[in-house]
Amino acid sequence: MAKIYAILSGKGGVGKTTTTINLGTSLNQLGEDVVIIDGNLTTPNIGIHLGAPIVPTTLNHVLNGQAEIEDAIYEHESGTKIIPASLSLKESEKINYKRLIDITKKLKKMTDHVLIDSAAGLGEEARSAMIAADEIIIVTNPEMSAVTDALKTIKLAEEMGKPVIGVIITRYRGKRVDMSIANIKDMLEVPILGIIPEDDSIKESQVMKNAVIHTHPKSEATKHYIRTSKRILGEDLKFEPVEKETLASRFLRSIGLG
Repeated sequence: MAKIYAILSGKGGVGKTTTTINLGTSLNQLGEDVVIIDGNLTTPNIGIHLGAPIVPTTLNHVLNGQAEIEDAIYEHESGTKIIPASLSLKESEKINYKRLIDITKKLKKMTDHVLIDSAAGLGEEARSAMIAADEIIIVTNPEMSAVTDALKTIKLAEEMGKPVIGVIITRYRGKRVDMSIANIKDMLEVPILGIIPEDDSIKESQVMKNAVIHTHPKSEATKHYIRTSKRILGEDLKFEPVEKETLASRFLRSIGLG
């Protein structure tokens, strides 16, 4: 039976949606069947990131009882399945968030993994994703404000009785201005699942409307997303140093040799 993961971050703009997409496509590449839900109904981005901003049937329709969940599942060219939310402000009004629990229960019988890209913060959308999930994954940047908000999210998950299996640190540069990995781990008191480096490949993949593991399979970001996905599947992998991109490596990548 599938596991439902809510991907959460206390702070917006930390790379939560990008991480959800790349975890989903990494798991799919590893042979797992995956469904990604855009649980950020106020400001949805999954469809935009994957080149499907407007679709006939969305999660909003399902939550409002206007469609069945099977009608809202779309398969990306990568093979990963997504359930987009509507960009319409009108369709985001009067949403019955409680139905998300019933939807995820149904999806458990249809796939191996369900990833909910939750809204940032600790509002109703984020709490609904927590309630519907079996386990929580936190995404943060290595900066004090983001880590502090991540800690608040972890505390709320603990109050709700939801296990936090770990944190993924994104946009890591290894510079002195970044919080150290040791300090982040000590502050959050949960395992580190992955450390994703700052990588221009990620921005380029977003322009290409695809996951970085497909657009830039040899990039540092891809390597670390796949290793992170393997840890989620239970593999005990040691952490490799996050390599800094040099001008030479950036040039080689630009001509297809990196």
